Amino acid sequence: MGKLKREIGLIGLTFVAVSGIIGSGWLFAPLLAAQHAGPAALIAWVIGGAAMLLFALTFAEISAMLPVAGGIARVPQFSHGNVVAMAMGWSAWVGYNTTAPIEVEAMLRYLGPHLGWLYTAPGSGSLSWAGVAAAGLMMVCFTVINAFGVRFFTRVNTAITWLKIAIPLVVIVALLAARFEPANFTQVGGGFAPFGVAGVLAAVSSGGIAFSFIGFRHAIDMAGEVKNPGVTIPIALVLALAIAFVVYGGIQFAFTGALLPSDLAHGWGALALPGDFGPLGALAAALGMLWLVSLLNFGAVVGPFAGGLVSVGSNARLAFALAENGFFPERFAALSARGVPVAALLLNLVFSLTTFVLLPFSEVVQLNSSAVILSFVVGPVAVVALRQLLPDATRPLRVPAVKLVAPVAFIIATFIIYWSGWPTVWRLGLCLLAGLVLFLFHARHRAAGSLDLAEAVWLAPYLGGLGLVSFLGSFGGVGLIPFGWDLLVLAALGGGAFALAVGERLSQAKFDRYMSEERVLDAATEEEPEVRV
Repeated sequence: MGKLKREIGLIGLTFVAVSGIIGSGWLFAPLLAAQHAGPAALIAWVIGGAAMLLFALTFAEISAMLPVAGGIARVPQFSHGNVVAMAMGWSAWVGYNTTAPIEVEAMLRYLGPHLGWLYTAPGSGSLSWAGVAAAGLMMVCFTVINAFGVRFFTRVNTAITWLKIAIPLVVIVALLAARFEPANFTQVGGGFAPFGVAGVLAAVSSGGIAFSFIGFRHAIDMAGEVKNPGVTIPIALVLALAIAFVVYGGIQFAFTGALLPSDLAHGWGALALPGDFGPLGALAAALGMLWLVSLLNFGAVVGPFAGGLVSVGSNARLAFALAENGFFPERFAALSARGVPVAALLLNLVFSLTTFVLLPFSEVVQLNSSAVILSFVVGPVAVVALRQLLPDATRPLRVPAVKLVAPVAFIIATFIIYWSGWPTVWRLGLCLLAGLVLFLFHARHRAAGSLDLAEAVWLAPYLGGLGLVSFLGSFGGVGLIPFGWDLLVLAALGGGAFALAVGERLSQAKFDRYMSEERVLDAATEEEPEVRV
């Protein structure tokens, strides 16, 4: 089958994460977040960034110690066995496969005014058959670049990511210099938080903030190809999230301050910046900054291109991990002479193209965030379980106060899924049921040894309870549980599920068997000192 090659260094891995985070989100999220929360969208970015840092730290401790490809799918294998690993890996895989279509759609929307044949009519948002073919070619391009090997892929991505960082910073400075109205933050459209706490929380999930930040996961999935993973992985994750927070927070601040009185005449909820070049382009045009419009158009192609490129590479490692777990057929765990899971790349290409054609863009975005965030709940659970199962292992990164940080991260993940709304939650449930069917008819026959069913019992009350609260709650549900009470119920549900999950970790005997089969501890550098954050 071959072996994955460890060829990614610190800059390469940092830029993999940065490229995954700064894709198309910075082009649309400022408007979407402002529509949900008004100026308080700035607080939503802080909440989103802090939440993702908690998730990142839990995964970083594990991946620095156990650096394997497709970490989102492999991490729960070590703590809770094959059933939980398959369920969470499937959820992540469904979410990952929507990322490239989202980035391609973002590119096409900005290219539409210049290439009218991409859409059936100007401003319609409906792709022509030629537009669908162009989208398909872009996704094929992502696949081909990844097939050339991880070294070539990281060089291409690093070169593009320098531009992806520079362009938003120029936009921030230009908007602040052109117009900054402090009254937009306090005296217009209902004040700083016109929709209250509920609006801020909705902005985190439905306003594009969670979608924007979750790209850090790509660094986790590339862990099997990282040089000196014990140091490289945690530093790269923290650096990437810090860079992304500066970019996104700066864009939101500059965007809010630059809005014209006419833009806010009907309130924040009705904020709309119509035009062919997206909300930032429309704002720049209204301010007479045509050179900035041109720069935004260039960035609108470069940013999503690199984001799609990284997501395709990362998702190939996830499909590879699922095949190693026994969820997908064995052929998808095969590697090419360049150490690339080409069969997994092709599988994902077919699924992503199908998603692109069949699902509306708005549903793809929400499904992406919820499906990936659901898979994140295993990080907080696994980091505590592994502290107990592997207490004496060298941990290059050790998360402080892990027994507090981990359950808080788990509960936050539960909140974000709930905030995406009942219409998204029930679709996510259908995806999980489809995975269960696939598992029953195929994967259970390939799982190594016995199925780890006892360690997966906590999933049933957790997922069932989350679905019920979402249906009865105030975020797209029937509203029987009022806002405030729903969060208390979810916090209790999340806390109980976390405690149950930690208690249902693998037995020491099962864990030792998995570890002897995997032999991944040697991949981390044992001489490295611990890093405390």
